[in-house]
Amino acid sequence: MMKELIHPEQLRGHTVAVAGAGRSGLSAAALAAALGARVRILEKNSGFDTRALSGPELSNVELVLGAHKKEHFLDADLVVVSPGIPVQNLRRLIPHRTKIVSELEMASWFTHEPIIAVTGTSGKTTTTMLITHALRKWGKTVFAGGNLGTPLGDYVLRGEPRDILVLEVSSFQLEGCSGFHPRVGIFLNFSANHLDHHRSQENYFRAKTRLFARQKDDDLAIIALDLKDEMEKSNLLKCKRVYFAPSGLFFCPALLGEHNQGNMEAAFLACRFFGMNPDQFSSSLMDFAPPPHRQEIFLKYDGKTFVNDSKATTCQAMSVALKAFEGPLRLFAGGVFKGGDFSSLAPLIKKKVIKIYLFGDSRQVFESAWRDAASMEYFPDLEQAVSRALSESAHGETLLLSPGTASFDLFSDYEQRGNVFKTLVARELGLSKGSDPSRNL
Repeated sequence: MMKELIHPEQLRGHTVAVAGAGRSGLSAAALAAALGARVRILEKNSGFDTRALSGPELSNVELVLGAHKKEHFLDADLVVVSPGIPVQNLRRLIPHRTKIVSELEMASWFTHEPIIAVTGTSGKTTTTMLITHALRKWGKTVFAGGNLGTPLGDYVLRGEPRDILVLEVSSFQLEGCSGFHPRVGIFLNFSANHLDHHRSQENYFRAKTRLFARQKDDDLAIIALDLKDEMEKSNLLKCKRVYFAPSGLFFCPALLGEHNQGNMEAAFLACRFFGMNPDQFSSSLMDFAPPPHRQEIFLKYDGKTFVNDSKATTCQAMSVALKAFEGPLRLFAGGVFKGGDFSSLAPLIKKKVIKIYLFGDSRQVFESAWRDAASMEYFPDLEQAVSRALSESAHGETLLLSPGTASFDLFSDYEQRGNVFKTLVARELGLSKGSDPSRNL
């Protein structure tokens, strides 16, 4: 049964067009339909599996496959754009009067619970999970979702109220927000990313800072210290604010590196807003399990350490991983280049990395950036790269997958890339499913 809503009649009788039939889009469609709207899902992929619409929540929606056209939007009172679809690509098709929002924005209209929203170029998922874990250990009921996996619309439909909503939010979601109002907004860091989508670094930054647009005097903005000058100069903040930097105040056995010190600081400041003290937060860190594919030490075997950091899809994220692990390192890099100055990592590469194993796309980007920093070899796929690296590796070395790029050249997403890496390592080492390769951890 759907939870009690703030504006339950807001969409009744209206026509809602949802662009994109991914998880977020289907959630938006289901919520709009449950609230009495006429719903049209627009999916460019003509091979879309229609079984995704078999549930009762979506049984009465209209599905249109193929390229988006003006006529698909003419009668729409509201357009919901899925993450990853650039809004600017649709504006020319949508009547000027029609409101365009993200699923996050639309779902937020029907919630009243306090929201903690986490954004930044990297560290979003870890910080979101840290906050969620700490609050639950403290006795709060928490919904964790957004860009993390479960759309906010699913929470509204579920009808199971929680004390606090902790949401990971991306720039894609935020660019479609105008009324989204978190009690606590966290901006972890910022570096060049998604320039293919936002078209400029300025647009990307502007999308991120929409997180704070609706905050009021008694709300809180938690922002990385190195962003202070730019944020204060922008006059965007109308709320209380605190700036943070890694200080070593907290310790978590599962989180390495200075960047995770920053993530823990930000997470604590969010929990403190609701009354948690430092000792309570510290105690929650002792059994925290970080999300997979983020500096995940998945195996220590024969004196070697194997790390899956497939979620590192940017130059900054790769830099963080290189700093977190002591050398000597063997680095796997490659994929769909999203922007960033990889030449800035050359000194770090030279200091820590024995050899770089390039795979997939963006070969020229890395070869140009690191020509004089370390030995490099290119392979068409990850399988060949792993095989070569293992044949050359020695006791005391760390084999690190930290690609610095998107995964869509060879894989469906970063998770598949990370899982394939772990499988390839196990196969090359001759480890059967029944063995316990983590016994040396």
